[in-house]
Amino acid sequence: MPAQTSKNPPVGVVLLAAGGGSRFDGSDHKLLTSVAGKTVFEWALQSALEADIGPVAVVWGSVKLPPREASEAVTYLHNEEWATGMASSVQRALRWANERGLQSVVIGLGDQPCIPPSAWTAVANSTSPLAVATYSGVRANPVKLHAEFFALVPKSGDEGARSLLRSHPELVAEVPCTGSGIDVDHVEDIERVAKIIHESRGK
Repeated sequence: MPAQTSKNPPVGVVLLAAGGGSRFDGSDHKLLTSVAGKTVFEWALQSALEADIGPVAVVWGSVKLPPREASEAVTYLHNEEWATGMASSVQRALRWANERGLQSVVIGLGDQPCIPPSAWTAVANSTSPLAVATYSGVRANPVKLHAEFFALVPKSGDEGARSLLRSHPELVAEVPCTGSGIDVDHVEDIERVAKIIHESRGK
């Protein structure tokens, strides 16, 4: 592993939000669907920003995402190849991370609005080169990836960093987190998400 230049090497936050959401048959794209007063994407981005880890990038593709107020805190990266699968979005994010000289990134999904800031922070603070959040013992997001593994991430297909967790199990730290890694894939998920958000945030 490369030598650490500081006790707190620069860590970037990546929110993947480029997919078409083909399984969601609501009137809007799932990321733009309102739940508990905000869109699914806004909840996910709010948590990523509130974690206050480091620079934040959003990878978008199939639908343009409305800029957040004080959007200078977020870099929006367009993935023109979003339809080829998640790997292309991760690769777009890693190019950004390399350009910024980041030593690691913490990656989450824009359709997981119930992941709290504390989960982002806990995974970012892991000292392992590979780390993954767990909720009630089940792995979900976010996932932390040290720069030494950037080149090993799949270049194509619909899998991002998960293959690295399988191929290097001895380097993976599971980080127990509160919250929920539920995905919004179907319209019926919105009601479940709303209940979790109301219970966890008191809103």
